[in-house]
Amino acid sequence: MALQLWSTLKEAIVVYTGLSPTTFFTVLVILFTLYYIITSLFGSSDTHQSHGSSRNLDAEMEPLKPPVQIGEVTEEELKDYDGNNPEKPLLMAIKGQIYDVSQSRMFYGPGGPYALFAGKDASRALAKMSFEEKDLTGDISGLGPFELEALQDWEYKFMGKYVKVGTIKKTDPVTEPESTGEPSESTSRDVDASIPHENNHDAAEASKPHENTPSETAAVITDETPSNVNADNKEE
Repeated sequence: MALQLWSTLKEAIVVYTGLSPTTFFTVLVILFTLYYIITSLFGSSDTHQSHGSSRNLDAEMEPLKPPVQIGEVTEEELKDYDGNNPEKPLLMAIKGQIYDVSQSRMFYGPGGPYALFAGKDASRALAKMSFEEKDLTGDISGLGPFELEALQDWEYKFMGKYVKVGTIKKTDPVTEPESTGEPSESTSRDVDASIPHENNHDAAEASKPHENTPSETAAVITDETPSNVNADNKEE
């Protein structure tokens, strides 16, 4: 069987190449040797270059610092962690929860496709897949069910991939007291204290009897008394 295959192969070599089997295999060995020499020469230079470039990349990429808990911060303070300061971690918030995304700096760092989300609570923008400035907020009021579901998927992704390092401090809105239109007790007291006591003085003067003017009672008695006296005199 083997002899039959060898004879068939020799006949095929002669028919298709026009060379004898010995010449054919000699040429094949020479070509293989040349290929090995060429690849060894050019392949070694490429290998050295690749090793050199990998070393440069390793030198440029510093090891990531462990996540640091920052506690409760305001949205204004969170802006300092947008990746522009290499001394600070790269942070991002979803639904008020802050995560360290430093390991994905190529996405969320300066120049990355999601760099505008860094240093902010981008809950609304992630839910709507929006890159507009007005949606870079943690306010998710008015979102539809599909948008809320998309935001939930983002939150699960961040919880599983990144470390939570803090929360956003909620600021209560300052409300002014409602004006009832009635003066307060302290105001009325101040007004009373500032007004001279003229009314009290007038009331005191009015309560005193006038020296020159006789009272009404005295006037009535004076008018009636003479008439009674004259009547009695006439009867006598």
